[in-house]
Amino acid sequence: MKPKCILDTSNKSKHGGTWLPGSTLNIADCCLQPNNYLKKQDDSIAIIWRDESCDDSDVEFMTLKQLREQVMLVANALDASFSKGDAIAIDMPMTVTAVIIYLAIVLAGFIVVSIADSFAPKEIATRLRVSKAKAIFTQDFIVRGGRRFPLYSRVAEADPLKIIVIPATGEDINVRLRNQDLSWKALLSSVDHLSRCNYYSPVYQPIDTVTNILFSSGTTGDPKAIPWTQLPPIRCAADSWTQIDGQPGDVVCWPTNLGWVMGPIFIYSCFLTGATMALYHGSPLGRGFGKFIQDAGVTILGTVPSLVKTWKSTNCMEGLDWTKIKSFASTGEASNIDDDLWLSSRAYYKPIVECCGGTELASSYIQGNLLQPQAFGTFSSASMSTGFVILNESGLPYPDDQACVGEVGLFPLYMGATDRLLNADHDEVYFKGMPMYKGMQLRRHGDIIKRTVGGFLVVQGRSDDTMNLGGIKTSSIEIERVCDGADESVLETAAVSVAPPSGGPEQLAIFVVLKPRFKIESDRLKMKFSKAIQTKLNPLFKVSFVKIVPEFPRTASNKLLRRVLRDQLKQELQIQSKI
Repeated sequence: MKPKCILDTSNKSKHGGTWLPGSTLNIADCCLQPNNYLKKQDDSIAIIWRDESCDDSDVEFMTLKQLREQVMLVANALDASFSKGDAIAIDMPMTVTAVIIYLAIVLAGFIVVSIADSFAPKEIATRLRVSKAKAIFTQDFIVRGGRRFPLYSRVAEADPLKIIVIPATGEDINVRLRNQDLSWKALLSSVDHLSRCNYYSPVYQPIDTVTNILFSSGTTGDPKAIPWTQLPPIRCAADSWTQIDGQPGDVVCWPTNLGWVMGPIFIYSCFLTGATMALYHGSPLGRGFGKFIQDAGVTILGTVPSLVKTWKSTNCMEGLDWTKIKSFASTGEASNIDDDLWLSSRAYYKPIVECCGGTELASSYIQGNLLQPQAFGTFSSASMSTGFVILNESGLPYPDDQACVGEVGLFPLYMGATDRLLNADHDEVYFKGMPMYKGMQLRRHGDIIKRTVGGFLVVQGRSDDTMNLGGIKTSSIEIERVCDGADESVLETAAVSVAPPSGGPEQLAIFVVLKPRFKIESDRLKMKFSKAIQTKLNPLFKVSFVKIVPEFPRTASNKLLRRVLRDQLKQELQIQSKI
């Protein structure tokens, strides 16, 4: 059903207005149907992929018709086991099967719960509890570099109601299941009796129906449960088209995971613009991934700065032909200028479009584009239809043409941004305490950004104590809670992150106050902290610095001043870089 209008602002209690009111659709169905405008037909290539162990084989592919039939098969199987509106989690690498499962859940009127495959059991359990998930899809193992890493056992430790297990390789799973769990093969065989098991009538719902629950770390307690309706996917596709020039016929590759916001963004940015999705079933760190980029004819390559740094330092991409790439995109963390220059040179100095946004925004609020001059490691403007101001310490906006540094305040009319949270007060998190500007209540995002003399934008960090480690947002308090119990000598810890003086991804530093009469070397603490964090929070987090101090700076009300510690560390790193 068509919308009554594009934007309805009559309800003043809704800061962001109501977008496309009255419209009814199924956004997954929009991804799967032929479209003449997008030059997308049943025989068009929807997905190209390759397994890590098959680097010298031809790439595999799936047509739009084949994808649609696979999605509808899974949708029928889900219908036999679940009730409309049930939340169903996905915790597995981003494979072709994962994409099929994601689209099937949405097509059938259920809700995807996004969980990253790197999480420890405790973190998985928290997300299952908050989302009230009825089941979870996962793999028996994760295969990387010929080695198998358990995944089903980690998910089972989180004690979900039901686990549906996909084999990482072959047709049969290689683990023993709990009584209530189900193999992928058994799930699909449940619809063998249907005469048209590859056909499914999509569930059409209002535009504001929740289709996906994602998570973003808060500063305390449970992670924020962020519901995506059917509007964020439209914003994803719009940003891809306007900012990165995603077009029908493009082949897009972006190593990511459905547990992070880039996973759903990647899906919708491909299938709603007519582009082909390129997936590598393996680690993106080595030459095998680079050869896949070459052989698949990738035209748009999405990256994370730490990934680019690895490629550059190992020289693993030398001699590969990436000349079909027309542009790169980079997100997740701050880019290093030298690494960006190296990456651009792999494809005859094609542009790198920097992207910075958030799960709750479904997109980037500042971004590069192909119509303005670009500078490595910076953003050239707000994304299309986005407005913002940079606030000084008094909460007043700087003039739009003035070079400055301050907290960003977003204009509230932002297509695709959340209007609710499942486990927190949305207004309190994003609007309370933010200043008015031209009659609008500004929306909080939390970034400190710098506007240069030339008008380019640079993200300087966070206004709160949330940090960005390897593209994953976490909070100081989560890190500190784990480190405080890592060794009996520790009285208290303070976690901060800083970018190196030369730029690049944020590095984690732990300041420590020891108990009286205890002594321990900082290197030993660093090892213990790293082990504790990787076991209890995320194995991708790495401790770069540990510094033992006699006490922490605090306010008169005894609040820890992490900002002061962060500034001290920045100054020390700056001095070291000059020596």
